[in-house]
Amino acid sequence: MNITVREITEACGGKLLCGSPDTSITSVSTDSRKISPGTLFVPIKGEKTDAHDYISATFAAGAAATLTQEHGTMNDTHAWIRVPGTEQALQQIATAYRSKFRIPFVGVTGSVGKTTTKEMIALALSAGLNVMKTEGNFNSQIGLPLTMFRLEPEHQAAVIEMGMSNFGEMSRLAQIAAPDYAVMTNIGISHIQQLKTQQNILSEKLHITDCFHEGSVLFINGDDELLAGLRGKFNGKLISFGTQSWCDFRAEDITVANGYTEFTMHSPDGARKVKLPVLGIHNVTNALAGLAVAHTLGVPLKKAAEKLAEYRPLAMRQQIHCVNEVTIIDDSYNASPDSIQSSVNVLCSFQGGKRVAVLADMLELGDFSQKAHFDVGVHAAQAGVNLLITVGEQAKEIARGAQSVNPGLVCHSFENNEAAIAELKSTLTGGDAVLIKGSRGMRTDEIVKALL
Repeated sequence: MNITVREITEACGGKLLCGSPDTSITSVSTDSRKISPGTLFVPIKGEKTDAHDYISATFAAGAAATLTQEHGTMNDTHAWIRVPGTEQALQQIATAYRSKFRIPFVGVTGSVGKTTTKEMIALALSAGLNVMKTEGNFNSQIGLPLTMFRLEPEHQAAVIEMGMSNFGEMSRLAQIAAPDYAVMTNIGISHIQQLKTQQNILSEKLHITDCFHEGSVLFINGDDELLAGLRGKFNGKLISFGTQSWCDFRAEDITVANGYTEFTMHSPDGARKVKLPVLGIHNVTNALAGLAVAHTLGVPLKKAAEKLAEYRPLAMRQQIHCVNEVTIIDDSYNASPDSIQSSVNVLCSFQGGKRVAVLADMLELGDFSQKAHFDVGVHAAQAGVNLLITVGEQAKEIARGAQSVNPGLVCHSFENNEAAIAELKSTLTGGDAVLIKGSRGMRTDEIVKALL
């Protein structure tokens, strides 16, 4: 990026306390440990830490300018820009920077699968375009603005992950990213503690279309009941993907075996075989989303499908490891009822030894928590899990749900990861497959690391 202090000050309505307005800014950071020459430092005041305390250290590391909401006057050779609030200023600057680019922006949201879908869309588009995409899950009120600053003149398209957990958040993100196209993966019950109902979740996520124009398109997963209900009601162009007969991009003849998922895609361009180097029917809809967006943006489907054959899962998202002839499915990044059920299906596609599910608490489910955990247990038993290990107080309900279907299913419930690790190390033998999954706050990646 290349923007001046003057442009930054104007974008956020700030006041330059000192330094030159002509100073060139080449990057933006909210992390005082990630500073390079030419960085604008944006100190965020958190509950425990006030990053204003690190401004001097960022200048020592090469920062060229800083925002501040704590200083009224300053005398320094570096540029200090006074703003009412640094987080809001960050968003305003990102909005102004994004407006410099006249390329297609694709926003991706949903309760489950945002990151994987974003990765597949970006990969499919890369068959014909130079794509900038959200790194990791920088999809929040702070992460998304920082993503905008990664845009460079050579980029021909951008794929932006957009996450929200409360009222009003998606609307703010939409104003910053202003997506021309939007993809909605599903409407589950993640964050329902704050948003109360699935209909509220849908309504809030639909704010991703706030900046749509005449040529914009909303892509929906036709297999999701709430999203399917948008047909005939959405005031704009709608393109659907999924396994329903009416979907514009439809998958048939799905097979999952030997580390691959294959299917036949039916699209406006006809039928085509697609092969993905990952397991799980849920990845079929992720891939269909990527292919639908690629087709709409002019990338040939043949080339886009070939690119998807190169897909590799991100860390802690259904990564498969083999240790001492035990298959470890690391899906420890996060968890929701829908994502756990999808991962359990992947686990139960393995044949040979025991199919072991290690499932921890799912957080932020509010009044839905008990039933959601119970239903996950029911699904695990019906899918064919041979041994169930739960971690955490809420996850005990998973075991109850499983044994309501299969009273003979062996279940162990533990309070912490250490106890679960000890049980696994004494139980797992060659040929077994084990799935590890739980909400981020449960740190189930500790279990994976112990097994590896």
